[in-house]
Amino acid sequence: MPKITAHDLAKKQKEISVAEFFERNKHILGFGNPTRALVTSVKEAVDNALDACEEVNILPTIHVSISNHEDENECIISVEDNGPGIVKKQIKHIFGRLLYGSRFHAIRQSRGQQGIGISAVVLYGQLTTGKHAKVTSKIAEDRPAVVMELAINTNRNRAEVISRNITHWEKPNGTIIQVPIQADYKRGKRYIYDYLRNTSIVNPHARIVFTETDGTIHEFDRTTDVLPKKSEEIKPHPYGIELGTLIKISKHTKSRKLSSFLKNEFSSMGARTTRAVCEKAELDPDLQVNKLSRHQFRQLHKAFKKVKIMAPPTDCLAPIGETLIRRSLKHETEEISPEFIMTATRPASAYAGNPFQVEVGLVYGGNLPKDEPVRIMRFANRVPLLYQQGGCVTTQAISSIDWRRYGLDQKSGKGVPRGPAIILVHVASTQIPFTSESKEAVADVEEIENEIKLALRNCARNVQRHIRKKVRRKKTRDKFLLISKILPEIAKKSSTMIDKPVPSLDAVITKIMDVVWIEDLIEYEKMKKPVIQQTTLLQHDPNNPVETVLTKSSIKVVNYKQKPQKFSLYAIIPEDAIIQKVEPKPVKKTNQYIKWNLESIPPASKVDVMFELAGLEKGDFDENDLYIKNINPGYVIGADKWEGD
Repeated sequence: MPKITAHDLAKKQKEISVAEFFERNKHILGFGNPTRALVTSVKEAVDNALDACEEVNILPTIHVSISNHEDENECIISVEDNGPGIVKKQIKHIFGRLLYGSRFHAIRQSRGQQGIGISAVVLYGQLTTGKHAKVTSKIAEDRPAVVMELAINTNRNRAEVISRNITHWEKPNGTIIQVPIQADYKRGKRYIYDYLRNTSIVNPHARIVFTETDGTIHEFDRTTDVLPKKSEEIKPHPYGIELGTLIKISKHTKSRKLSSFLKNEFSSMGARTTRAVCEKAELDPDLQVNKLSRHQFRQLHKAFKKVKIMAPPTDCLAPIGETLIRRSLKHETEEISPEFIMTATRPASAYAGNPFQVEVGLVYGGNLPKDEPVRIMRFANRVPLLYQQGGCVTTQAISSIDWRRYGLDQKSGKGVPRGPAIILVHVASTQIPFTSESKEAVADVEEIENEIKLALRNCARNVQRHIRKKVRRKKTRDKFLLISKILPEIAKKSSTMIDKPVPSLDAVITKIMDVVWIEDLIEYEKMKKPVIQQTTLLQHDPNNPVETVLTKSSIKVVNYKQKPQKFSLYAIIPEDAIIQKVEPKPVKKTNQYIKWNLESIPPASKVDVMFELAGLEKGDFDENDLYIKNINPGYVIGADKWEGD
């Protein structure tokens, strides 16, 4: 056998492009089988369409169609949007070059950052069908649309333009991507429907139309004309930086001194924090950055962890918001007629210096099955996660809560509970820690799991509290109705028998009831003028005035106790609502609650309270969340004990 030398081995070694790597490892990107490949392809194209529209403040209208006329195992996926379009010279790079994009280095919330997604779909279609993708793009009403047929040269990771033409397209602007791929449509169409339906839930500003191969059309209408707040790009946070990255940033900085380098290149680094870090690192703030040694950078890196640094700013995040989550869930579950829909948004937090925020929704009761596992809806940066549920931190967080305390079945207090409920969890972050490049599950990060559990427990407690309040209110109402019917009849007959006037029964009813009864009524009145939101979570599209309603809440407080009652009443205000008229005048009014001090209410007397809210749509606020203070909560039906100030 001839001797093999190092020179012989060297001849066999060569560089491979990223396109070649994914050509042989397409399962890493979510193309593991024909069914998942179909879902992944639609997902990547829809994500791109949503991002493009939001970047230029356009309410997205997206058309998804799938056809397989030639071969049952081959589908042509078409996704059309009304976004800004793509300039001609960029089309081949965006759709035919892996790891090419505008968001990879930006630290802010976005659907995709790797620059792999849509070009990987084009590559997969090319590999499985031998056919090319076709892109149609129009950037202005007075410009023709460009039609480009593309292939990917995997050896060079570059696009090859097979053909280029112009055509007339009646739309003023937009993009269409058409890709033939090998896929199992019969099995995959249900997943496509679920993906698009779930996408509409966490993107309520988007209208999505899905056309199946047989011509069946499914429409997912937008439930709001409000665009999400744009996430702002931030600088890296010292807690999340790695030593090598720190050195790399120093080589490209325009700052000369160490102190200015820390202030200019990192978030949350003010003068005081910069001095503290330099002291811990035993480095002079006036040192020249380009002359720091690796050892000095290591000292600096260690000092970051020894100094308390403010959390990174959260304007890089764009959460959905409780109002829109509730509205979407209500629209989604209309046929189920649930008893309650609870939502909760946790304050922004951070893991390894990366800002993130958790939002949850809990649908309970109605026609939901009582003996099946609860339905779990997982989302990350407004994108549904359909696969790998068991390996996701969301499922782990849900399984670790003892749901038996909240009325659901769960063996041993662990695992996914069973009962009439739907659980929605959305994680928004500048960097979602996915378990793989296919972005189907969120990794087990302790900080994220803890925030999910806190938000879910908050929702579950509210459901439990509302159920208790509903049961107690029903018992008291039944008792009152019984008394109010029987006693007057007895009094009337007795008065006739002894020939005397019918006596007042207020004192008797009060003695029997022995409660303070609080009852509320919600009514709506249309408002046609645009309303400016006070929240920073949402922003209206200036070209689309929002038709909202005036929400009127009337609260009646009746004292059925034998002594006068005096206490404070609180009404919780939903986010995005703008307080209008309030009567009587409150002692305190914030964007979170209204507080009244109800002066002495005599026995058998009532007090009326009312307030009006703008900025909401019908159904956003259909039940008051009321609290009381300075009175025994056991006396009160219709409100709970205030735990605040």
